[in-house]
Amino acid sequence: MANKGKVKVGIIGSGFEADIHAESFHIYPAEAEVVAVASPTPGNAEKLARKYSISNVYTDYRQMLAQKDIEMVTITAPNYLHCQMTVDIARAGKHVVCEKPLCMTLEEADEMIDVCQRQGMLLMYAEELFFTPKYLKAKEMAGQGAFGKVYLVKQSEKHFGPHAAWFWDVEKSGGGVYMDMGCHGVAFVYWFLDRPRLKSVTCQMGTYVHNAVTRGEDNILCILEFENGALGLVEDSWARRGGMDDRIEVYGDQGVTYANLHMGNALQTYSENGYGYAVEKAPSTQGWSYPVFDELWNYGLPQEMAHFARCVRGKEQLIASGEDGRWVQEVLLAGYQSAGSGCKVHMPFRPSGVKKPVDLWFNPLP
Repeated sequence: MANKGKVKVGIIGSGFEADIHAESFHIYPAEAEVVAVASPTPGNAEKLARKYSISNVYTDYRQMLAQKDIEMVTITAPNYLHCQMTVDIARAGKHVVCEKPLCMTLEEADEMIDVCQRQGMLLMYAEELFFTPKYLKAKEMAGQGAFGKVYLVKQSEKHFGPHAAWFWDVEKSGGGVYMDMGCHGVAFVYWFLDRPRLKSVTCQMGTYVHNAVTRGEDNILCILEFENGALGLVEDSWARRGGMDDRIEVYGDQGVTYANLHMGNALQTYSENGYGYAVEKAPSTQGWSYPVFDELWNYGLPQEMAHFARCVRGKEQLIASGEDGRWVQEVLLAGYQSAGSGCKVHMPFRPSGVKKPVDLWFNPLP
């Protein structure tokens, strides 16, 4: 395996997120090269390979792991597959990029971290909000004292539902919008506040719109109380019509900032006829719409993948690790327990024998 030049990458998956990974590496061609894609879905891997000139296609990711030049593998598969895939990748001597959330249980998280450490492989947690330019600017200003002592950080992400059918199936996803998008907000406020110790989690959730297609929640509110006195407020929804809405608010005793991820990078547009593409999850381009430009860059996704490639080469220290993913996983479990029990959950919260996080909403522990 090479130790210089472009990092050779294999991608597991061939859907929406796999396309984002491939495009992100394409934007930074000097750092990495996607040389293989694996997907069991007939025709999908071939389609992705044609789009990005990927030379090798597999229907089984285990066959891809035998390709000797691959140094790093990104996982864009359903959540319930993350743990076994990570173990297989690390044992094949390749670094791991795992999409959020890290896995389904704390036991899985511990196994993933342990195997990667024993094999000497990096376990990189794909949380793009650590790389979002607008949000990075807010954190930079906070570090310069712009807001004084920060006492509240809010993050919200809302749209009308996920892009793939497996997200609706809690046996594969582990839960609804809290698993899918709450993990973003939970990770973000933790990172923004410089990873303080967490005191408690309080969460409310419900299925308000999509009862016909999922047992999972489609709207959540979550409050994180940290031992340093700061609060995090996370709001997520699969029940909001009108396309993607992603924003943060930061409050301190000397200042405040508001950042809307899309509106500062969009064209206020009206069209009778409509046009090709506006923004992720937008249902239509007729009437008023807000088409974005450099969408992936504004999300931070190419910067994230380039960072992971540089970490493999030893050029940078890892910003988003498996340990971060495990911390998020514990907060996800606590949130479901809080919503199910109607009570604040004090941390740490480390239940054993939980098959999937949403089970704690259905049947909370006594």
